[in-house]
Amino acid sequence: MSKPFDFPKCLKRNTFHYCPGCHHGIVHRLICEVIDELNLKDKTIGLASIGCSCFLYFYIDVDILEAPHGRACSVATGIKRMRPDLFVFTYQGDGDFSAIGLGDSIHAASRGEKITAIMINNTVYGMTGGQVSPTTLLYQKTTTTPLGRDPQREGYPLKVAEILATFEAVAFCARSAVNNPKRVKETKNYLKKAFKAQLENKGFSYVEILSSCPVNWRMDAVSANYHVDKLTEVYPLGIFKELPPKK
Repeated sequence: MSKPFDFPKCLKRNTFHYCPGCHHGIVHRLICEVIDELNLKDKTIGLASIGCSCFLYFYIDVDILEAPHGRACSVATGIKRMRPDLFVFTYQGDGDFSAIGLGDSIHAASRGEKITAIMINNTVYGMTGGQVSPTTLLYQKTTTTPLGRDPQREGYPLKVAEILATFEAVAFCARSAVNNPKRVKETKNYLKKAFKAQLENKGFSYVEILSSCPVNWRMDAVSANYHVDKLTEVYPLGIFKELPPKK
């Protein structure tokens, strides 16, 4: 078991390119800690897609592949089916997983593909200009909803974790955040449960992580960190589904 001050073995010592106040760096470290603790470094393949996650290979020292926008779950499916001995995870944003890639994501979950999907939900398209995404809050202003998201025009926020939890082939489904120490600890616990669900061959596992996006939210880093609490009013945290251990 690593200590809190140990530098994860599979986290590269590179300077993060993410905007000040972004939570991606925290999640990267947690993923690396779990990979180290489960001794998965030499048999892990990560799938990044288009978005802020596209430089995942620059930070995590495992094999990383780049998938076309929204197709990470499909690429992960192909890898896992050909090499079931490997541990395969995707790292995607809300626009990537729940908009452009929604069909790929949902069908991978409904088939019970033995992969782990991590969705970073900051309620906007972070890298491509701050456009509205399926998870944008009602009346939230974005570059494509300058007057705020109107439910009559753009619809209501998509609650991905709640949807996936209804699928029979989903083994683990949870939502967390990393804007305070308690939630960081909970997120690591959820990631470990999701990873173990794949290792135990239970089915599809999913962790959604609420993240700040100060630039596109037009906030300073501190205000954005606290704003994540507002997201939890729409996207409650916790485990939505967890299959028991196989007998």
